[in-house]
Amino acid sequence: MLYAQGFGSRRECEGLCLAGHVSVAGRVVDDPMEDIDTAGLEYVVDGVTWPYREHALLMLHKPDGVECSRQPKHHAGVLSLLPLPLRRRNVQPVGRLDADTTGLLLLTDDGALIHRLTSPKHHVPKVYEVTVKHAIEPALLAALTAGVMLDDHPVPVRAAAVEATGTHTLRLTLTEGKYHQVKRMVAAAGNRVEALHRSAFGALQLPADLPPGHWRWIEPAIIGL
Repeated sequence: MLYAQGFGSRRECEGLCLAGHVSVAGRVVDDPMEDIDTAGLEYVVDGVTWPYREHALLMLHKPDGVECSRQPKHHAGVLSLLPLPLRRRNVQPVGRLDADTTGLLLLTDDGALIHRLTSPKHHVPKVYEVTVKHAIEPALLAALTAGVMLDDHPVPVRAAAVEATGTHTLRLTLTEGKYHQVKRMVAAAGNRVEALHRSAFGALQLPADLPPGHWRWIEPAIIGL
C-alpha cells in the first residue's frame, strides 16, 4: 500500500513498517504484509495523516513566480510545493499557468482525467480574473465575445463569457487552453494584460481560505465531471 502511495521503494516502505512509523486508527502496523482494507482508509506515517487515494487529485493555489513545468528553467517548479510522496507518485499539473499567473491549479497522477479535463471537446470552463493596462471599453468586451484572430489559429477564438469587474479588471471564461491564450486574446482586442489570476476550474472555485503555495485533496465530482 505505502509503495503505491509514494512512500519510496518496496524495501523503504517495509522499513517504515518494521520501524513502527506507520499506524492505522491509533494502532501501529509493523507487519509489512498485513492486509488492510483501503476503502475510506486514513493512515499515519511519521505523525502525518494521509488519506488513501488510488489516484491523487489536488488543488493548489499557485503563487507568482512558479513554473508549472516538471523541469523548470527560470523559477522554482510548482511540484516543489508538494510533499515528497506526491512527487514520487508522478503527480503533474492539469494544463499550465504561466510563471506570473496565480490561482487555481489542479494536479493529478490520473492520465485519463488529465486528458478529459484538457481536451477541447469536453469544454471544461476556466475562469480568469484579468487586470489590464488601459481602461476597459465596450469594444474590448465585444471583441472578446465575438472572437479575435490569433496567429496560430485559423478561425476567431472567443471567450465563453466576459464581463467587466472594474475600470481595469474583467472576468474571462474560456473552454479551451491555448498557449498564453488570455494574454494574446486581450492583446488582439487592443489592450494588455498586467496581472492574471485563475479563480475557477470547472465547477471548482479557488477557496478564499487556501493561501498561495498551499494545496488540499479534492474529489473529481467537485469539478463537475
